Amino acid sequence: MCGRYASSRDARDLASAFEVEEPPEEVLPPSWNVAPTDPVYAVLERGGSRLLKVVRWGLVPSWAKDRKGAARLINARRETVTSTPAFRTAYARRRCLLPADGYYEWQVDGGRKQPWFLTGQDGEPLAMAGLYEVWAPAGGERLWTCTVITTDAADELGHIHDRTPLLVPRGDWGRWLDPEVEDPGQDLLVPAVGGRLDAWPVSSAVGDVRNDGPELVVPLPPEEQATLF
Repeated sequence: MCGRYASSRDARDLASAFEVEEPPEEVLPPSWNVAPTDPVYAVLERGGSRLLKVVRWGLVPSWAKDRKGAARLINARRETVTSTPAFRTAYARRRCLLPADGYYEWQVDGGRKQPWFLTGQDGEPLAMAGLYEVWAPAGGERLWTCTVITTDAADELGHIHDRTPLLVPRGDWGRWLDPEVEDPGQDLLVPAVGGRLDAWPVSSAVGDVRNDGPELVVPLPPEEQATLF
C-alpha cells in the first residue's frame, strides 16, 4: 500500500515538470510526511487543459452520503479498480497523477516495523497513478479528493513491501489523463519500478504525522542499518 509520501517541490516546478500551463491558485507548503486526508497536488485534465490542482487524499465517491469513509480509500488496488463501485467510474473518466519526491513503505519482521524511503534514481518527481472525484453535498461546497492506485511490487522491492504505487511513465501521461479514454490499457496497470527506484531505511520518526522535515528522508547511518533484521 501507500500510506505516506513526500512532496516538497514548489508548485511552479511541478507545473513545469508535468507540462501544466499555470500553477494552481492554492499553493501547498512542502511536506516530507504527507498523510491520509492531507491536501495534495494532483495533475488532471479537464476541458482540454492539463491542471495542477489541490485535492484531499482519501477518495469520497460522488454518490457517497457523507465523507466519513475517505480515510479508508487512500489506495485503490490495480486488480479491482475497474470493478469496485467506489473506483470504477473514476477510473473511466477521472484519472490523475500524484507528484511525489518518493514514498514510504514499512518492512515488517515479526513485531518490528522499519520504514524505507523509495525515490526515483533520476531525481525527477514520481508520477503516481491516481483517481479523483468531486463530491458535492446538497447546498455545500464541492470537495475534490483522490486515491493512489497500488500494484504488486517488483521482485527487487518485494522484500520491503508486497504492494507499491503504480507509476506512470512520462510517455504515457497523456493517455492516462485523457478523460475521453475510458480504459487507457492494461499495459499501464503493471509494476513500473524495476530498475527505476532507489530505496533506503529511514528513521521511525516518519511514523508520527506530527513530524515533518527533510530529515525524514535521510538514510539511517550505516551502523544502524547494519543492525536491521
